[in-house]
Amino acid sequence: MAAQAHASKENLQTGARVALFGLVINVILASGKILAGVFGHAYVLIADGIESALDVGGSIVIWAGLKVAARPPDATHPYGHGKAEPLAAIAVAVGVLVAALGLAVLSVRGLFLPHHAPAGFTLVVLIVTVAVKEIWFRYVNRFGRDIDSTAIKTDALHHRIDAIVSAAAFVGITIALVGGAKWRSADDWAALFACAIIAANGARLLWPALREIMDTAPRGKIVDVVQRAACSVDGVKAIEKPRIRKMGLEFYVDLHVGVDGDISVREGHRIAHRVKRAVQECDKRIADVLVHIEPRESM
Repeated sequence: MAAQAHASKENLQTGARVALFGLVINVILASGKILAGVFGHAYVLIADGIESALDVGGSIVIWAGLKVAARPPDATHPYGHGKAEPLAAIAVAVGVLVAALGLAVLSVRGLFLPHHAPAGFTLVVLIVTVAVKEIWFRYVNRFGRDIDSTAIKTDALHHRIDAIVSAAAFVGITIALVGGAKWRSADDWAALFACAIIAANGARLLWPALREIMDTAPRGKIVDVVQRAACSVDGVKAIEKPRIRKMGLEFYVDLHVGVDGDISVREGHRIAHRVKRAVQECDKRIADVLVHIEPRESM
């Protein structure tokens, strides 16, 4: 149990460091894109830079949420502070949706305002951005999947969104440069397309975090693994009402275990402890198991 708690805390702390490093990347890229957009007359690049600046806020929220989630249980939070993790994911997802709406408004306004053709050097900035963001997305997403962190996977998808927006900006600016004066609004249309992608991914980010906050039963093999582990214990006749809920990076399990009704209370207690141990050993993410013993007629 102590080893599992240590592993969970270590994963959360590592996740917080990953989010902090992502924040530094976002600050550098956002500054570069906004400056390049202003001096290169590329409205879509300015919008892209603003979206990256909002990513900075998202990384701060994710970092703070993971730091809180890493706190140990206390008198007022006996199950720990794991819910801070999906709460951080929800905050970031809502921020993404708001950003999409704001950028869409600015892009529509840009369609009706005259502006200079974008400069060619802005394409270099976008190529660098797409490469950096895609590489960082792959690393963060793999780490988030390994530890099953909603917040970290949300942060990873945020980096992928930024790469997609920058790719759309690249296409829009390229069309504006190649097409001449009559295609100068191409970067604004690209910004609108990027906004639609941002909004769709914002909704995609929000759903799993809401499910976790609502204690939705987890999907996947963990339910089958828990039942098989409990049934493997000698003396267990049946498993009923297996309930599993996710709390941060950990899972809490409730089980009704059927045993021979003629055994002693002491023996039933021993079986319950063996079931708890077997279930915790089947998956290192399981923090605690509550076993309720049910008497069954002896065969």
